[in-house]
Amino acid sequence: MTRRLPVVGILGGGQLARMLSIAAAPLGVRTLVVDSSADACAGQVTQLLVADWNDDAALADFASQVDVVTFDFENVPAETAERLASQVGVFPAPQALAIAQDRLAEKTLFRECGLNTPEFMPVDTREDLDRALAVVGAPAILKTRRLGYDGKGQFRLRSAADADAAWEALGAPAAAHGLILEAFVPFERELSVVAVRGRHGEFRIWPLTRNWHTDGVLSLSLAPAPDTSDALHEAATAHARTLAERLNYVGVFALELFVRNGELLGNEMAPRVHNSGHWTIEGAHTSQFENHIRAVLGMPLGDTGARGCAAMFNWIGDMPDARPVLEAVDGHWHDYGKEARVGRKVGHATICAPDAGSLRERLVSIAGALGREEQAQPAVDLLG
Repeated sequence: MTRRLPVVGILGGGQLARMLSIAAAPLGVRTLVVDSSADACAGQVTQLLVADWNDDAALADFASQVDVVTFDFENVPAETAERLASQVGVFPAPQALAIAQDRLAEKTLFRECGLNTPEFMPVDTREDLDRALAVVGAPAILKTRRLGYDGKGQFRLRSAADADAAWEALGAPAAAHGLILEAFVPFERELSVVAVRGRHGEFRIWPLTRNWHTDGVLSLSLAPAPDTSDALHEAATAHARTLAERLNYVGVFALELFVRNGELLGNEMAPRVHNSGHWTIEGAHTSQFENHIRAVLGMPLGDTGARGCAAMFNWIGDMPDARPVLEAVDGHWHDYGKEARVGRKVGHATICAPDAGSLRERLVSIAGALGREEQAQPAVDLLG
């Protein structure tokens, strides 16, 4: 008799769904991806169902073919996840998705859970913006409450004199979903904690990751973050655990944090596997992708410890020459199979080493061969 393999349905067919599908296969797990685009890159490695988020018949057919549903990006309509939840288990729960889609709800939840944030105020009208600037002050960042990520839907105000320009840039989204004004934080560094919670409450985190961004998009990650105290690590773990338990969360999520004067400030939560956790594929005992599949199916979670040190380059717009990475010791290349486009995440590379000194040497060599010295320099400096 043919053995039936469990099937995880994934809403969204981008590179995260692609990597989830690749991680699922060794576990004896199949995946089925639904996306509105026929050329979604996950379709290169798994079965793809092309459908719109409001196509109830197609989504019902999708639900009938899977054992559980998850998502690979947070802009899947929460209403779609809620409708599916009446037919099949959805993890994480639609509530977590809905909160992460609204920056105001997200920041409010952080504070309710004891995680401080930059000052913020909701903005729905031009007059609201003036009132918010009077309270929050400048510099500040005006953001769309919904549908903004990787630096999109944002306008930085250097002073109150920029209010008209900011409103002209983002006033239309305000009418649909509202805006939020956040104080600009003169942070010392950016960290992320990538965590996983199982269906029975088991909770684990990977080592804290140090991140650098260019134009609002992740450029470079280094793990474990070498300049992080035990106290900071414990505080980040506690905040992540509190959020996960408050939301009864199941699966992997990332909590993006600023460090200011030794204090952690909550920036954003991503209710999914995360760009800053890509290093875990080769650099940890169990990757974020494998543990997400384990979590949503109720399997035991894997060890999240690091194998050594790792740095991840994010490739934005187009792919550089793969040869220097492929020729390097413990160099790993990931091409997402996407067409090149300005600002688009098209791949990444992870460089691993047993210790910080060896990783520094490898980064210097590889970055030089790629002409990416500037991108690698922050990690090189930090590694001594």
